[in-house]
Amino acid sequence: MAVSFVRQQRSVSTAPGLCKQGVTGSQPPEAGHGRLVGVRFSGRKQVHKRRPRPVSEPSGWNQKIIEEFRSNAGEVGGYFEGAPMILIHHIGARSGTERVNPLVYLSDGDDMIIAATKGGSPTNPDWYHNLKAHPRITVEVGTATFPVEATEVMGDARDELWRRLVAMRPGFAEYETKTSRIFPMFRLTRLT
Repeated sequence: MAVSFVRQQRSVSTAPGLCKQGVTGSQPPEAGHGRLVGVRFSGRKQVHKRRPRPVSEPSGWNQKIIEEFRSNAGEVGGYFEGAPMILIHHIGARSGTERVNPLVYLSDGDDMIIAATKGGSPTNPDWYHNLKAHPRITVEVGTATFPVEATEVMGDARDELWRRLVAMRPGFAEYETKTSRIFPMFRLTRLT
């Protein structure tokens, strides 16, 4: 009779076979990482118990900014103090789930410009893909909530908007030193 152990990982690891949701396998607890959370017997077959993935919610960092934004009519402190902030409500490209992200924006006439920097990461943020799939979103600016259409800005127009954003928030220039990726930018135009 085979015994299958289901272990839960205590922290995120990059070791092969480990993931945020836990580890399943046939090794006894002393041979692996995590803690034993269950044992299954089923004749000669191993039974692997999979834990459901958690519902995607804003990270602790983003959630704190969102709460501060909503409590202070769109104003936040800390690193973003004095920066024009926007909350974008976007729809997951694959999941269809609404998500909210706080971002710094650049005013351009009546439009708002956002950049998909992801802090200088080599990959685009998830919201980039979501806006490409579902460009009509809702935003919060100050105490107002309204629909907008997101259009990606490219070429010379994008480069000029990026220069203006860096002039307004010089910390964005540091993101360029972390990756060779060109940061996509979107124009958010209010819908009537």
